[in-house]
Amino acid sequence: MSQGVPVPKHERRQISDEQFHDATLIWNYHRMGHEQRPCSAAIGLGSHDVGVATTAVNLYRAGLFPVVVFSGGNSPTTRTRFPRGEAVHYREHALSLGVPNEAIRVEPKAANTGQNITFSRELLAEAGIAVESLLLISKPYMERRSYATCRKLWPEVEVVCASESLELDDYIKSIGDEKLVVDMLVGDLQRVIEYPKLGFAVEQDVPGDVSSAYERLLDAGFDSRVVST
Repeated sequence: MSQGVPVPKHERRQISDEQFHDATLIWNYHRMGHEQRPCSAAIGLGSHDVGVATTAVNLYRAGLFPVVVFSGGNSPTTRTRFPRGEAVHYREHALSLGVPNEAIRVEPKAANTGQNITFSRELLAEAGIAVESLLLISKPYMERRSYATCRKLWPEVEVVCASESLELDDYIKSIGDEKLVVDMLVGDLQRVIEYPKLGFAVEQDVPGDVSSAYERLLDAGFDSRVVST
């Protein structure tokens, strides 16, 4: 919304203003705020959101990388939307927007973020592409988790995170399900907190206000995307 105008309540029917405030704290925490700069290669992390592929196209056009790996198979949330697999559909989308075929690699098997990183790293190595810096392109609320995962699994590479430039209001409109988006924000924050204990990611500092917002939203039932640990 322009000029700081609040979103009308009728546009946020599923959650209270207080819950929207908590969700915004978590949304902003997930975004890393990295300065975009040229990298050796990029990975577009598969998901339900074709905005990842569109963002990759825009960054390629800006000259920020010579090659992108679209990584991802299918999950219960993407099988209907992307029946041939996330990475395959991302590639088709990028080709339709003018990215040359030789600038795209497809990794079609990854089922989680760790596999996105590991399998893409192997594919780039097999192609003889030396990677000193890596642009990780993800959904906006997945930047921090993808960063923490890559730092664990590929510690020698410089990691820069990128995502579609959207505020939470606009992202909710693009997805069309407010509660689902908040559930996903909470689920990704749970992973940021818990995965380092399991060896899946490096630890990230979680500010007190973000932690409190997370607990309030969990208590309110925004928990469909949390996992057992």
